[in-house]
Amino acid sequence: MNLKTLVGSGDRIMLLTLPILIVGLALNILYPSLFNVGGPSIVLQMIAIIMLIVGITIWLWSVVLILTKVPKQELITSGPYALVKHPLYTGVGLLVLPSIGLLLDTWLGTLVGVVLYVVARIFAPEEEKALSKIFGVAWDDYCKKVKIAWL
Repeated sequence: MNLKTLVGSGDRIMLLTLPILIVGLALNILYPSLFNVGGPSIVLQMIAIIMLIVGITIWLWSVVLILTKVPKQELITSGPYALVKHPLYTGVGLLVLPSIGLLLDTWLGTLVGVVLYVVARIFAPEEEKALSKIFGVAWDDYCKKVKIAWL
């Protein structure tokens, strides 16, 4: 099992997302008032904390599944993979980064999270085609059973 198999499209996703993050951070430091969300209320902070906990849990769970199942060449269909096909990217892009941004009083987390998610969706068909080739009918069955296939 090589590193490329474990990483999938992650290296290319980060290569396209990282410049947005770097430029965004620089602009956020230089012009913080442009990125300010107005000091999130206690309710919004609590929602962000809950989203962050859920997102980190999904991310960690996904990583553990990848590290344990992929080297054995097993298709992952349980845990967060039973809900969405790409929970690692979805969790980080739509839960972790936006909630960190809210907690740090900047909308930059949402911007970077959405960019990460969109870039991941661009590479998803290529990954899914490879998975279909490797797992065949098992992949097709999984695609029919995954709860939120479009996310």
